[in-house]
Amino acid sequence: MEKLNVVVALTTRENDYQAEQAVAVTDVATRLGVKLQIIYADNDAVNQTQQLIKIIQDPAQRPTAILVEPVGTGMPQVAKAAVSAGIGWGIINSDPEYVNELRRGGAVPVFSVSTDQSEVGRIQGKQLGALVPEGKGNVLYIEGPFNSTATQQRTKGMLSSKPAAVQLKMLKGDWTERSAHNATKSWLALGSSRELQIRGVICQNDAMAMGARKAVVDLTEKDREQWLTLPFTGCDGVTRTGQEWVRRGLLKATIITAPAAGTALEILAKAVESGSMPPDRTLIPPRSFPALEELSGKKRGAIS
Repeated sequence: MEKLNVVVALTTRENDYQAEQAVAVTDVATRLGVKLQIIYADNDAVNQTQQLIKIIQDPAQRPTAILVEPVGTGMPQVAKAAVSAGIGWGIINSDPEYVNELRRGGAVPVFSVSTDQSEVGRIQGKQLGALVPEGKGNVLYIEGPFNSTATQQRTKGMLSSKPAAVQLKMLKGDWTERSAHNATKSWLALGSSRELQIRGVICQNDAMAMGARKAVVDLTEKDREQWLTLPFTGCDGVTRTGQEWVRRGLLKATIITAPAAGTALEILAKAVESGSMPPDRTLIPPRSFPALEELSGKKRGAIS
C-alpha cells in the first residue's frame, strides 16, 4: 500500500488540548508510517479555509486525506472540494450534517471523530452541583466561540444537568487563556459584577479556567482572597496541564477528553488499508477528574 500522506489542521498553538492533539497524532503517524503535516489556523476560520483550499487545489502537495478540527463551522464547501479532488475528509470534534451526504459516493473515507461534547457538558453540570454550596447561587460560566459545535453541545449538556437553582453569568472566550483573562478582567471591572456574589467559575476548557483565575489574581488583596476561595473548573484534562492544575489545587476539577486527532488517524489508516468506509461517527467518552463521587465527598467544607 502507498504511504499515507495526511494533513492535520488544528485550531491554534495556544491551547494545551491542541498541543496534546498534535503529540497524539504524531505518535500514531510514527507508529503507522504515515507522512504527516500539521498546520494551525491561529483561531481564524477564514485563515483555516484558505490554508485547506490551497492544499486541495495544488496537485503537487495534494494529500491522501485531511483531518481537521474546524475553528468555526464544519466547512461544508471545503469538505466537498476535498472529496471531489479524491481527498479523504475526517472532521474532528464537530458533527456536521453533510458527512452522510459526502459518504454516499464512497470514493474516499469521510467521517467524524469527536469527544462526546454533550456528555462533557452533562459532567460539568454535575461537577457544578457537587462543588457549589447548596447547589444554588450565581456562577460565572465561560464558553468557547459561539460558532463552535463543541461550545454549543457543552453548553446544552451542562444546562441539562446543572442544579436548577444555579444561575449563570455567561462570558465568551476562544479556547485560549488570554481570551478568558481579558473577558473576566473586563467583566470584573463592571460595578454590577460585585453585586452578583459569584459562587463558582466554570469554564469550557482548562486554558480559559486558568485565564479567568489569573484575572482574579490581578484584583485587590481583599477581593482576590474572596474569589480564590471559589471553585474553578475546566475541561480537556491534559495530563501535564489540566490534571496537574487540579492536583496543585489551582482548579477544583476538569474533564478528561482524549485527543481525537490520534483516534481519527487510526480510523483513517484502517479504512484505507481495508478499502472500506469507516464508521460515519465515532464518539469518545469523557470522564470527570476527580471522579464525581470524590467531588461529592469534598463538597461544602472542603472547598478552599
